Amino acid sequence: MRSARVPLDWDRVTVPRGSVHVIPQRCKECRFCVDFCPKDVLTLSTETNAKGYRYPVVAPGKDEACVHCEFCTLVCPEYAIFSVEIPRAEVMA
Repeated sequence: MRSARVPLDWDRVTVPRGSVHVIPQRCKECRFCVDFCPKDVLTLSTETNAKGYRYPVVAPGKDEACVHCEFCTLVCPEYAIFSVEIPRAEVMA
C-alpha cells in the first residue's frame, strides 16, 4: 500500500518576512516579546516611555530577520507590539 503523503519540495518552500511595529506608550517592559522571539529580533531600547519603561526595538542588524510568527503579538499583555507581513514581491526587490 502506498502512502498518500508527498515529500516536501524544499525548492518551493518560502519563509514569510515581517516588519515589527511597537507602540512605546503601551509598553510596560515585561520583556515577553524579547524573550520569546525565536529569531532574537528584539532588544530593549535605552530610551523610556512616559511611564518610565524601556520598550522593545529591533536589534541592530536584525531588520530582515523577522519571520512574521507573531509570537510577540501573542505574548504581549498590553497589546503594544505587532508584526506585519511583508509581501513576497517587496522582499525580492
